[in-house]
Parts: sequence; C-alpha cells; structure tokens
Amino acid sequence: MKDIQKIKQRFGIIGNYIGLNRAIDIAVQVAPTDLSVLISGESGTGKEVFPQIIHQYGARKHGQYIAINCGAIPEGTIDSELFGHEKGAFTGASDSRKGYFEVADGGTIFLDEVSELPSATQVRLLRVLETGEFIRVGSSKVQKTNVRVIAATNIDVTFATQEGKFREDLFYRLNTVPIFIPSLRERGEDIYLLFRKFAYDFAETYRMPAVSLMEEARHILLNYSWPGNIRQLKNVTEQISVIEKNREISAETLRRYMPDYQSVKLPAIIQRENQKPFSSEREILYKILFDMKNDMNDLKKLVVDVLQKGVDQVDVSESNAQLIHKLYQSIDSTVVKEPAKPIEVQPDRSEIQDTEEIVEESLSLMDKEIELIRKALDKHHGKRKYAAEELGISERTLYRKIKENDIN
Repeated sequence: MKDIQKIKQRFGIIGNYIGLNRAIDIAVQVAPTDLSVLISGESGTGKEVFPQIIHQYGARKHGQYIAINCGAIPEGTIDSELFGHEKGAFTGASDSRKGYFEVADGGTIFLDEVSELPSATQVRLLRVLETGEFIRVGSSKVQKTNVRVIAATNIDVTFATQEGKFREDLFYRLNTVPIFIPSLRERGEDIYLLFRKFAYDFAETYRMPAVSLMEEARHILLNYSWPGNIRQLKNVTEQISVIEKNREISAETLRRYMPDYQSVKLPAIIQRENQKPFSSEREILYKILFDMKNDMNDLKKLVVDVLQKGVDQVDVSESNAQLIHKLYQSIDSTVVKEPAKPIEVQPDRSEIQDTEEIVEESLSLMDKEIELIRKALDKHHGKRKYAAEELGISERTLYRKIKENDIN
C-alpha cells in the first residue's frame, strides 16, 4: 500500500478507489516483464499515465519512451510514421526516415487509441509483436527491433473484432495483460478530491483564492454522471475558478456548468422491434403499390357484395359509401351513354336501380385473365413464348391456363 501511495505522488494520481489501486498494482507487477499490455477505459479517465508507470518501473526505463496517438495520424502516412520509409518511396519522400519502432529500439512504445489503426497497419503491427521484424515503406529489407508495446483504447475491442473493424489475432496479442481504468462516476469521493486538487492548482495559476463547494453542491458533484470523466471535471473546475466571483459555489451555480447529458435534447425516431427500415426509394414505391392493390381488392369485394345483395344488406361505412358512389359514376360515364344517377345510401331503401343493366363488364378475375391471354396471343400471332413474356408468366404456366380454359 505504501508503494502505491509513492507511485500516486510521483505520477500525480489522485484518489483511493479500489479499482484505481488495483490498476496501479497490476501495472507495477507487469512492469519488470516484456509482456504486451492493453489498457482500456473511457475517454478522459487518465489511461496515458499507466504506460509511464510500466516504463519507469521496468527494465527499459533507461530506453526511449514514445507515446503515439494513432487516431491523430492520417491513414496515408501512419505506416511511414511507425515503420519509417526509404527515399522516393512516395511523393514528398525526399530522404529516408526512421520510424518510431526503429527509434524506440530497446525502449517502450505507447499506442493510444490503437483501435483507430487501418487494417493494413494492424497486419504490420502483428508481425512486429510476434517476430520483432518490420520493413520500411518502399524497402524490401527486413529489420529487427526490440520494443515493448503498450496499447490503449476507449472502445469495446471485443465488439470491434466481431464487427470486423479490428483483427482478432492482434487483439489477443495485445491483450496479454489487460488493465481496466474505472470511470470517474464509479470512484465516489475521489471526485471531490480531484475537484479540490484542480481548484488549488488553478488558484495558484491565476493568483486568486481557491473555490469551494457548499454541501448541496458537493452532493450534486458526487452524483453527476461525468461523461467526460477527469478531463471534464478539470474543465468545469477551471471555468468556475475563472468566471465566478463568489469563491463559495452553490448548487444552483454548479448546475450551470454541468449540462444534463442524460436528457433527450432532439426528437428521436423510434423504431419498433419488428419494423424494418426502407433501404431504397424502390422499396417505398413497392410498398405504396402493394397497399393500393390491397385497397382495390377490398373495394372490388365491397362492390360485388353491393351488386349481389343490395346496399342495405352490406355493412358499409360512410367513407366506403362515398367510394361506391364515385365508382358508380365512373361506370356510368364509361359504359352507359346517359348521365349516371347518384346512389344514396339510406337505411330505408333496399334496392339499387338498374344495377344489372349498368354493369355490363364482368368483374370476374378469371374472365379478365382469359381476356388478357387472348389479347396477348392475338398481339403475338399465337406465339406462346412472346405472349408469356408479355403477360409476365412462364410459357409452361401459359400453356396450362390455355388448356384449362380451352382458349383457342
């Protein structure tokens, strides 16, 4: 325990949370070895301190220590940065250059945000970890390096491997010793200790009295979720120290610097579990046409029932009655020369005038099918192959329908 306190003082680590102490203990235990270490935790939890602990307490402490943010290097140049390049290897390569793995030979390399590495670079890194060999960009000469690799990430790498965004073999090679850094929200009283430390630091920097919290403000500080972890707490403390004239901070004042990230600030589209999104405009069009077809089929059934049984014998809504009225008007205008008479749907009337005389065209689907087959055969002069293509069915199906319906 005394060793852990000395490490905290040396590296400026504040807090007594058991998970934090456990992470420090693992770092010290693994430091004398050459095992690869993968440090995981949310962004802003202070992951960058632990590679320094491992390096300083290991056999490589006199060697080079290089920290690299993999997400900050462009994809096109990251191989050159890590492994070096030869003169003329690419446009702008006016001279040969050593990469980080060559410079840090005998020391330690810290790869922060290692999950941001491109797939090709992941393959190169895996080779370095397994054999200690690498090749400069634009060269064919294999070089050796003796480097300890410590990596860090703020995402769930296991999920990334399942999604194909991170090589599974590289993950297991890096994850020889895992170290998890707890989030700030888990650390309880450590939050207040960090606030006081930052408050005194900023008071010294800006030459002003340090801010302090009232009891209710302290309660809010400890129960806030801190999505940005230590980095966010430090920023909030600095803002309060500079802006607020009153050095004793109330709960109301503190709330102004702590946005509620848990509330929904924009309308969100809620999708049901069984509801699938449309992937293209074509699917939307097909859905509309399919719904229209279903509506037309329902309307046909309704009209047939009205024609056969009468309006009073069929249960129709007001909107359906209006549709029937419009349909009759359409039939009258196309089949009968005389103007169509509107149909009134009333409970006391049970007959529809001249319905059998008005509807001269058959509504049977079978009759329509036979009529279309005959038209297709006439159009293509009896050639079944082209008639089937016109109808959108197979020639075998057309032959069967001709035989079933005795079509000449």
